[in-house]
Amino acid sequence: MAAMILSVLLLFISSSIKTSSASSLSGLQIVQAERQIELTSHIVRVYLTLKVENVDGAPAKEVLLAFPPTQFDHLASVKAAVTFGKKRKKSYAPLETKPTEQPGAPNGSKYYAISLINPLGKGETTTLEILYVLTHSLDPFPVEITQSDSQLVFFRDSAIILSPYHILQQATVVKTPSKKVESFTQVEPTHRSGTELRYGPYKDQGPYSYSPVIIHFENNNPFAVVEELEREIEISHWGSIQVTEHYKLAHAGAKHKGAFSRVEYQSSPGSSGASSFKHLLAELPPRVHSVYYRDDIGNISSSRLRTNSKKSELLIEPRYPLFGGWKATFLIGYGVPLQDFLFESAVGARYLNYTFGCPLADTVVDTLRIKVVLPEGSKDPSVEVPFAVEQSLEKKYSYLDVVGRTVVVLEKKNVVPEHNVPFQVHYKFNPIYMLAEPLMLVSAFFLFFVTSIAYLHIDLSLRKKND
Repeated sequence: MAAMILSVLLLFISSSIKTSSASSLSGLQIVQAERQIELTSHIVRVYLTLKVENVDGAPAKEVLLAFPPTQFDHLASVKAAVTFGKKRKKSYAPLETKPTEQPGAPNGSKYYAISLINPLGKGETTTLEILYVLTHSLDPFPVEITQSDSQLVFFRDSAIILSPYHILQQATVVKTPSKKVESFTQVEPTHRSGTELRYGPYKDQGPYSYSPVIIHFENNNPFAVVEELEREIEISHWGSIQVTEHYKLAHAGAKHKGAFSRVEYQSSPGSSGASSFKHLLAELPPRVHSVYYRDDIGNISSSRLRTNSKKSELLIEPRYPLFGGWKATFLIGYGVPLQDFLFESAVGARYLNYTFGCPLADTVVDTLRIKVVLPEGSKDPSVEVPFAVEQSLEKKYSYLDVVGRTVVVLEKKNVVPEHNVPFQVHYKFNPIYMLAEPLMLVSAFFLFFVTSIAYLHIDLSLRKKND
C-alpha cells in the first residue's frame, strides 16, 4: 500500500503546473493571500483572505476567483465580504458572488465573480474575506474497511493558490481532524505541527500558478449524506403549519466489508466502528409540537426532544448504526404555530418566512425539494431565496378542496449547512375563502338532515292504508 501511495504522489508531483507567463486579467494583483483549508469533517471549508490592489488606470468593479474544473463541480457555496477598519473596529459588508465565464481560460479554469461595492481605483487596495464550501471532495482510501479499521481519505488541491492575478505573497494552512497523517506532498517550504500543515510562504507567483498536493489522513467523522430530502410545508390559516420531511440517508465514507458484530460494536465503542454513526441531531424551530419520527416499519421510539424559546433539538437514532455504504429511510413530522412564521406585508399580501436547508447537523443534501402548500384560494405566489433554485408550481387536493391548493416547489442540488437561511413565499389570499370549508360542512349536514326528514315523512308504499 505504501508503494502505491508513493507512486501516486510522485505522479502528481511530476505533473505540477506553473504557468507564470499567463497574462493577468484586468490590472489587479494580490498583495497578500492567506488560505485556511478545514478538513475536520466530510464537508471541506476554505477560508481565503485576499488583499487586492489595482495597478492599472481603469477602475475595477469585480474580482475573479479561479477554480480547477474538478473542484468547481463540487462547489456548494461561495460567499464573500469586504472588510473595513482594523482589528477590533473591523466590520464586514457582504458582496454578491456569481459564476462567470472567461474566454481562453487556461487548463479549463472556472470562475466566480465578486462584485465590489465601490470601483477600485488605481493604487487603491481592498481586503476581501471569502468562504467557499466543497462537498464529496474527500476520497476514501482504502475504499473498503472492516468494522475495526479507521477511515483514511485523500484530499487533493494545490499548495499555490490558483488565481488569474499575480500574487506577491501567500501561505496556506491545512487543518486535519487528528494528528494521524499517513502522507502528504511537500512543496518547500512546508511545515507540519500537530494537526496543521503549512505550505509557504511563497512569493511572486504568476497568474494560474499551480502545484498539486495530496494529503492522506485519518478522518472518522460521520460522512452523513442525504441523497434526497423532500420537505412539505402545509399552511393552514386556522392556526398551524404542518411540516413533513422524507429522508433517504446514506453513509458516503469507506464501504464496510466483512461481517457486522453488534457485540463487538457495543463492547468497544471507541475502536469498533469508529467511522460509523448511530445518531443524528436535528435542529427544529422553537415551540414545535406533535413531533414524530418513523420509518417504513412504524414509529421509532429511540429519539429525544429538547425544546426552549430559541430552538428545539431532536436527537434521532436509526434502527441500526450506519457504516460506509449503508442506507436508511425515515421521515420526521412536526407542527409549528402559525403566528411564528406567517406574516402580512405592507401591501396586504401574506408571506411565509421559513428556513431553507436541512435541519440535520453537518450534513450534505444531494437533492433538496421543498414543497410549500398554500391554502385553497391563494393567488399570485412568488418566492424570495438568496441563491439560485429551480422553481415550479403544482396542484394538491386535500379534504373538502374544490379547486385544489397551489403548491410552490423549490429544488436545489448540493445543499450544505451554509444554505440554512430564511426564504419567503409571498401570496395573496381573500379571507372569504376561510369560510368555504365550514360552509361546505354545514351545507352537507343540513342536506343530510333535510333528506332524513323527507325520507321519514314520505310514504312510498303502493297499497292504500285502511281507515
